[in-house]
Amino acid sequence: MSSPDLLRFLSSAFTEPIRDPLWGNIFLSPALERLAYSPPFSKLGRIKQLGPAFLVYPGATHTRRAHSIGVFHMARRLAWALAAKGQLDFCSLEGLQSYLVAALCHDLGHFPYAHSLKELPLEEHEALTAKELLSEPLSGLARAAGADPVASAAIVDKRADDGGDREIRFFRGLLSGVLDPDKLDYLNRDAFFCGVPYGIQDSDFILQRLAVGPGDALAIEERGLMSVEGLLFSKYLMYRSVYWHKGVRSATAMIKKAVLLALNEGALVPADLYGLDDDGFYAKLRAIPFAPFALAEAVFEGRIYGAVLDLPFDAGDPRHASLLDLGSRLKLEEALAAEAGGRVGGIDLVIDVPEGVSFETDLPVMREDTRRVDGRAMPFSESPTVFTPPVVAGFARSLRRIRVFAREASDRLAAAALDLLG
Repeated sequence: MSSPDLLRFLSSAFTEPIRDPLWGNIFLSPALERLAYSPPFSKLGRIKQLGPAFLVYPGATHTRRAHSIGVFHMARRLAWALAAKGQLDFCSLEGLQSYLVAALCHDLGHFPYAHSLKELPLEEHEALTAKELLSEPLSGLARAAGADPVASAAIVDKRADDGGDREIRFFRGLLSGVLDPDKLDYLNRDAFFCGVPYGIQDSDFILQRLAVGPGDALAIEERGLMSVEGLLFSKYLMYRSVYWHKGVRSATAMIKKAVLLALNEGALVPADLYGLDDDGFYAKLRAIPFAPFALAEAVFEGRIYGAVLDLPFDAGDPRHASLLDLGSRLKLEEALAAEAGGRVGGIDLVIDVPEGVSFETDLPVMREDTRRVDGRAMPFSESPTVFTPPVVAGFARSLRRIRVFAREASDRLAAAALDLLG
């Protein structure tokens, strides 16, 4: 289908407004509006986007539903910008609609409490999303919106077989990449609701400078290079100030340990944690009549543990590297509790090691001398930017810190933690 035809569709088919505090009016098609008010999608309105971050930033009570609608909005605008440049001629209308459904539904399988359950032995939320899209009522609602549910599921879940389909590979790159609609919404939205300036992006300028590059990869014009730089720095600052704030990390580690203990003791199985909203998650943990719930209840009541040790993570230190295994981490927590003595027990402290964060930069940069990028695109790492690979690696390294959080601080506990890990 020609880009002008897709442009007419993108300009005229979306007539149903939803008022959003960040983007203003977001327009859905009538069929997508029905999907956005379906029970599986409405559940996202009962899951806080940033999980326990509201304990530190009281305004951070926005939901995954609001974020998902925002991602759809940015996905539609991104497609509109490329179609306006005549660069979507290889895309079908069904492919475009499958991409828009994927953007709207990309977080359907997400767990409560943000990324507190990351690293646990659970299915990836993208795979759970794909299963929802392939099941009723969403598969029927997706088809009614002109999408192929199989394609939408494959766009969300990168591990799904794409069958060699060019459009699926292309739209996957649009939905999840360096300058994707997910980041353009969550960085702006999270900053807005937390009341911090760090995540704000010039979305209009970014969209003006995007193009389709070699191998159907999303590219940025050289004049838009600072857009990538701005996003990298914003992501760094948001991790530093919000996502990995020590109070947020404490609550995250406490919830993670509570669920891990419940799984290890057979009080929960992975399937128990799928399809829950925040209240359902709380009810599951509350039904456990021993240690895991006591740890989780402290978070639910806002009694997050304070830090007694805070030091950089060193991947070359065997003591630090061993903490990447959750079982080893539990054993070290028990050993640390024993070293601390007194009334310190296993659930009175948690060790937190954030997962590695990626600062993607593999975005082709279009040279100024041509509007086409075939054979004339350069890697971002070779462009005139201060964000060289060592600088980007330094960003990730500086953010990653080991922290020991405890219900009650003591000099003996701090000294034991430093002796074991420092």
